[in-house]
Amino acid sequence: MDSSCSLWNSCIQPRNNARNNFQLKCSNGHPLNAVSSNDGVAGSSLAKEDSKTQQTEASFPLSDASECIGSNLSITVVGASGDLAKKKIFPALFALYYEDWLPENFIVYGYARTKMTDEELRNMISRTLTCRIDKRENCEDKMDQFLKRCFYHSGLYNSEDDFSDLDSKLKAKECGKDSNRLFYLSIPPNIFVDVVKCASLKASSRNGWTRVIVEKPFGRDSESSRDLTRRLKQYLTEEQIFRIDHYLGKELVENLSVLRFSNLVFEPLWCRNYIRNVQLIFSEDFGTEGRGGYFDNYGIIRDIMQNHLLQILALFAMETPVSLDAEDIRNEKVKVLRSMRQIQLEDVVVGQYKGHNKSGKSYPGYTDDPTVPKDSLTPTFAAAALFIDNARWDGVPFLMKAGKALHTRRAEIRVQFRHVPGNLYKRNFGTDLDKTTNELVLRVQPDEAIYLKINNKVPGLGMRLDRSDLNLLFRSRYPREIPDAYERLLLDAIEGERRLFIRSDELDAAWSLFTPLLKEIENKKIAPELYPYGSRGPVGAHYLAAKHNVRWGDLGIEE
Repeated sequence: MDSSCSLWNSCIQPRNNARNNFQLKCSNGHPLNAVSSNDGVAGSSLAKEDSKTQQTEASFPLSDASECIGSNLSITVVGASGDLAKKKIFPALFALYYEDWLPENFIVYGYARTKMTDEELRNMISRTLTCRIDKRENCEDKMDQFLKRCFYHSGLYNSEDDFSDLDSKLKAKECGKDSNRLFYLSIPPNIFVDVVKCASLKASSRNGWTRVIVEKPFGRDSESSRDLTRRLKQYLTEEQIFRIDHYLGKELVENLSVLRFSNLVFEPLWCRNYIRNVQLIFSEDFGTEGRGGYFDNYGIIRDIMQNHLLQILALFAMETPVSLDAEDIRNEKVKVLRSMRQIQLEDVVVGQYKGHNKSGKSYPGYTDDPTVPKDSLTPTFAAAALFIDNARWDGVPFLMKAGKALHTRRAEIRVQFRHVPGNLYKRNFGTDLDKTTNELVLRVQPDEAIYLKINNKVPGLGMRLDRSDLNLLFRSRYPREIPDAYERLLLDAIEGERRLFIRSDELDAAWSLFTPLLKEIENKKIAPELYPYGSRGPVGAHYLAAKHNVRWGDLGIEE
């Protein structure tokens, strides 16, 4: 292994309690100031150092790059001038600061090739910062205090000299204190390794931990994914790599295991004996919108199904873990992925949206995008039937459906239960027993909700039955704004909590499932079925569901 790996390993230190009131909990339920055994050390001097130099937020100066601050957490956003950084990462960091989740003495550095000053960075990100709806009274003050902690360094992604200069600026802010460093790679995957190499050799922490958050895509197939992992591990250990899938940080996905494992009413039903099928549905009501050039290299299967939906499926179907520790949960997810049957081409439908005129407005087709080849066969829609060959789920179809330019924006998990054997009231329902099926729905977005469809009697003298919802609508029950997924995942990375991040063997198992299918589609040049922009997708998706005796649950949505 490269000698630089040992350099980073020797720098791993435990997490610190940077604020006296920093007692909130991370996603596994443990206190956020608990020491992580994964970081390899049992003690820390950071809390002691911090207690000597407690500063109030109001006294945090708007300083230049050489002024000493005493930072004990340095966050570097690599690719700071890009859309993801501006729209998601900086706003998430501000939200964490706004709610007092971050340690007191932290700094944020933006790093990119674009030339700009500290003040220009602050002006850029200030346009995307928002405050919590229920705490607007000190919004401007908090914004100013956060922006004073933001700095910028311009440099090339493959320049060790530029990262050495960044290191000098970070050291100047840290004042010789024990300090941890987090790098967020908001950059294309082809330059991941260049950045990791330069950062590890020239800008890693010498007396604290160094961690790197890596955005998808993690390769295009099994081979490229393994190659990327191998190259990253020349400079990082697995414990330092945080592969982020922001869907795992969404509130309803987080709630999935709570719903199942802490409610006795559900856990006994979570198997083939009672569940008829499971549907994982993702739809967007817009097209590639200027991302056609990027999207055409990946397609909807790589972009959504192989990661977002498959991760949700693994969380849904896994066995009860030994504990809520990250490794116990990820072990169970890997078991599910390795138990899955190879996906057959006949169990897959692919589609591509075409131009459409609706209500006097013209909507462009996928190949109308000037960055997309006119003869592109890249699918913008896919539906697939997956099966898990184990005792719990044998024979239960897991249907995935994901698409762009559809009639609605929605992401949900739908669990359809079996029919009631010998149902006494079947005459009251008529011949379509599917309409009487109990269904549990977890709506991930928009308008987060959990509801259960049940059958009940309509009040009156007759015997008329109706299908109703037992509904937990989050905005009604919990009026506070729900944190963005990036807030949860950034906080977990800072605290060393890995439960919601993807381990290398988990990633390998996911790619092993989809790579043969992707190669077959591409080698055979399977033509996608065209569907109009704003429609419900290709007709073939309905035939696929019918083949497995399933009706898509989102067809007649009235929720």
